[in-house]
Amino acid sequence: MKYSYTKASGKTIFTKEFQLLFAFFSVTIFMLFATHNLLLLKNHNFEQDMAETLKQKDDFVKSTEKMKNEIVYIEKQVDLSEEVFTKNSLLKDSISNLFDLVPGRIVLSEAKIMENGLILYGITPNQDVYNFMLLAPLRSIFHQTYSSFYPAENGWLRFVSTNYLEEETVSEE
Repeated sequence: MKYSYTKASGKTIFTKEFQLLFAFFSVTIFMLFATHNLLLLKNHNFEQDMAETLKQKDDFVKSTEKMKNEIVYIEKQVDLSEEVFTKNSLLKDSISNLFDLVPGRIVLSEAKIMENGLILYGITPNQDVYNFMLLAPLRSIFHQTYSSFYPAENGWLRFVSTNYLEEETVSEE
């Protein structure tokens, strides 16, 4: 029985509404996968940046340690240079005081400064000038003083004065 003069069209599951719904779900799923892949890429870049930052941090720590070691070395060098400068100043003052100690009538030809003593070579007009003008101050400084005299060509006396400090005094300084 036919009630219609036209032939009925076949029904399909892919209607316009279904196609529209399928397009929306496809776009949504594509956006979800794209967002997921974008987040994976950002996470990978973040991990690379983090690894690079940690490497830089390690380099900075090593550099800082190296600088600290260099600072300690430089401080030791400064201390050593100050010590040498102090010793040189003391030696300079000692030599200056030694030459101030020698009177004008006595001429020194050589002076040897040792850690615990002093040896002087020189010329004096006579033994009394040496004894009163140089030997007395030397005895006030040194614990042991020995002097030897030899005649010179011009009538004066050559002398060798050997002066020592006791070991206890040297070690206390």
